[in-house]
Amino acid sequence: MSADRINLLRTKVFDKSKWMQLPRDVVIGHDVIEQIPAVCEDLALGDSVLIVSGGQTRDIAGTRVEALLAGSYDVATFAANDGNPLETIRKAEEAAAEAGFVIGVGGGRVIDTAKIASYNTDRHFISVPTAASHDGIASSRASVPTADGNVSLAAEPPIAVVADTAVIASAPHRLLASGCADIIANYTAILDWELSHRLRGEPLSEYALTLSRMTAEILFKNADLIKPHSEESAWLVTKALVSSGVAMSIAGSSRPGSGGEHKFSHALEKLAPGRGLHGEKCGIGAIITMYLHGGDWEGIRDSLKKIGAPTTPAAIGVDDETAVAALLAARTIRPERFTILDMGLTEESARDLVKMLYRE
Repeated sequence: MSADRINLLRTKVFDKSKWMQLPRDVVIGHDVIEQIPAVCEDLALGDSVLIVSGGQTRDIAGTRVEALLAGSYDVATFAANDGNPLETIRKAEEAAAEAGFVIGVGGGRVIDTAKIASYNTDRHFISVPTAASHDGIASSRASVPTADGNVSLAAEPPIAVVADTAVIASAPHRLLASGCADIIANYTAILDWELSHRLRGEPLSEYALTLSRMTAEILFKNADLIKPHSEESAWLVTKALVSSGVAMSIAGSSRPGSGGEHKFSHALEKLAPGRGLHGEKCGIGAIITMYLHGGDWEGIRDSLKKIGAPTTPAAIGVDDETAVAALLAARTIRPERFTILDMGLTEESARDLVKMLYRE
């Protein structure tokens, strides 16, 4: 190729560069918590580690992780107890700054605390979930409760995920069902993404969208297999949650797994704090957003019922009027994220939809 041709190509700048951070090691199965030393050795992250856990999760798995690493690493611990979440994160960051890497052992709150502390201190993070309640176990976003509701923050995606199905299966089934609902809600999240792409020109990643849809289909079609305290169920759901987190990393945003159903969930959290788990509210929201998209809302409802997840606001202690208010307030949540709920839903229509779709 001539020098003139090379120079011509250089003047036509092609820049679709994207930085994707994906887990290097993913270990899912029975008693795989025993493999944590091997994972840490393989990743060569340093000689010191901070283990973040909660009160219960430390007893469930945190102390075991500490014992497994004590002989080879300088181990420090941090308790992400209930209290002011922002203050807890600040203290976790101080502790993480003294360590070579961070391991989060616990549920959503613990994992999110460890992820944010890792991100803000530029430390690698290993995710060790004790429950499969939402897709945050492998994503690059974290949800933090504030006085104004939950906010989504950038966080460190895990360099490794070690998910022991024996531990996850022993957790209350409600948590696993919530994780399923969070994944099934991907169906409507990607419909909203496509809608925004068509109407607003928002960039779309076909790869991330396809992975997210496939992940939702796995649980949608295998809802009959999700049983309480079953390791096979824990394995299936955890794999789906990891795949959903990977889809978000590929997309560079939470778009593959967060649309109008998530905005509805966050609005509910503001209007009725503490009512229902995150995934539960997303599943309930997905029923109505799928209806608005003209899709198989009954199929989503039936799948949620099979796995034991709630399908109505009343099932999580929310009355119809609050659900209506949440549908209307959803457009104020992350207004830059366009969804079907931003298409001019009226109060009268919202009330009719809640009455029709959320019958017991």
